[in-house]
Amino acid sequence: MSAKQNQEKQSHLPVAKNEDVEFSAEVADRDDFEAAERAKAADHRQEEN
Repeated sequence: MSAKQNQEKQSHLPVAKNEDVEFSAEVADRDDFEAAERAKAADHRQEEN
């Protein structure tokens, strides 16, 4: 595959699979709160390393 073909192919790829969304405690359910806690714990683990 040429460099131009590769660049054209990559230009059609999504930038990210998941989008950041704003957390709203008003509409969150138990799963949302658990996910927020897991994310917070993961952030702390990353900061420690």
